[in-house]
Amino acid sequence: MTAGPQQPADRDGPDGPAIPVLDALGPAGPYRAHNRQEITDVTGAVMAELSLVPALYVNRTMKALHAATPLPAAERASALARAAELFRTATLGGLTVREYEAAVSRVSGLPVNVVRTATATCADRVASSYRSVQSARPTGAVPDWRDPLVRTSQAVWTRRGEVLAVHVPGNHPGTHGFWPEALALGYRVAVRPAAREPFTAHRLVLALREAGFGADSVVLLPCGHEEADAVVRGADLAYGGDEVIRQYADEPGVLSLQPGRSKILLTADTDWRDHLDMIVDSATRHAGSGCVNVTAVLVEGDPAPLAGAIAERLAALPSLPPHDEKAVLPVQNLKSARTLEKFVLDRARGTRAWLGGTGFVDDLGDGSAVLRPAVHQVDSASASQLGAEVPFPCVWVGPWSRADDIEPLRDTLVLTVVTGDEELVQALIDEPTISNVHVGSHATHWHRPGLPHDGYLGEFLMRSKTVVRV
Repeated sequence: MTAGPQQPADRDGPDGPAIPVLDALGPAGPYRAHNRQEITDVTGAVMAELSLVPALYVNRTMKALHAATPLPAAERASALARAAELFRTATLGGLTVREYEAAVSRVSGLPVNVVRTATATCADRVASSYRSVQSARPTGAVPDWRDPLVRTSQAVWTRRGEVLAVHVPGNHPGTHGFWPEALALGYRVAVRPAAREPFTAHRLVLALREAGFGADSVVLLPCGHEEADAVVRGADLAYGGDEVIRQYADEPGVLSLQPGRSKILLTADTDWRDHLDMIVDSATRHAGSGCVNVTAVLVEGDPAPLAGAIAERLAALPSLPPHDEKAVLPVQNLKSARTLEKFVLDRARGTRAWLGGTGFVDDLGDGSAVLRPAVHQVDSASASQLGAEVPFPCVWVGPWSRADDIEPLRDTLVLTVVTGDEELVQALIDEPTISNVHVGSHATHWHRPGLPHDGYLGEFLMRSKTVVRV
């Protein structure tokens, strides 16, 4: 494949300084397309331009990935460790790590300290990728048919395909910590970055390439919707959470990320006052923007005192721009913030508002606004609002009783249950639609490398097959 047209210099901005262009990263190296999309910060200022590749370029790139040979397993493990360190510390794409974090904070609206934590978390996950995927391998299977354990017959863990398409949402940089596991397994990977925040995907692909993965092993393909379909069609499997992936959610070769709708349940044999810090932390960590932040809190008994206590704690959080070192709440463009405010207030009709009932958008006066917390009390464990996940600290508090059973707790990414009832805990662990159960006072966002997030990614990417040798 040719490298494409000659790359023009970054264009001058309105005040003279050049506006950087984030190039596509294809099998022949960086590719600067003529068609580009402006990336703006929360105030509307242009931060960068993103090259958008045409369908022909996508199709040729996907063919190149299929033709490539993966690195040997030991080299993949070493390269992932090097990539993690580069991602954490190196200057990549002309940006130091601090410049990268500042850019992510400005375009995503996440507080800069949240982005810094995400840098470290993402790097840790990448460094642990090779070890993490081994946790997903069945104990009865070996990773290589040449393994000395393979005598006359053995189960061997093998890839379901060769090329993975990744469409990761741009709500939080930490979402990029998981897909490098596919590289650990020998997949070649095509990443379509989110236009909302493309800096993390760009930086990570650069780090992986510099660490030893070939340009035909991992590529970055910014593109429009039609071309994004071509990325999915050109891959063997696809993974992600944007609207393109959701179109294919019913296909067996597509793993679609769903809203977390994470929850906390406190039963009558516990005192919620002992766990208020955990509940508030579950709502506010990551600025409340993640799928692992708590959406609903259910309590066996009267929910009003708990709702009031949560509201009191959240009301004290400051409204600050994302670059402020003391910022803890997310910021959006004012127009987007108003749209989200209307959605939440419409959804909250019929509930008791403890915080944010008349609005939660705090205009910063520069075209952006802080999304301040909201707390609403519902009157039933079956209230539809309990599934309303939004990207800021918004908590729906409601009553739960034994008669409700586990029905209101289904379809949950993370469920923290504070109870002494082991039969209830067992029922929650047995429930297929609850992905993770935290027993005791453990925040919903708690995680460490090596544990599944929404199942192991390796469960989707791999299969076991019998190999018989003479």
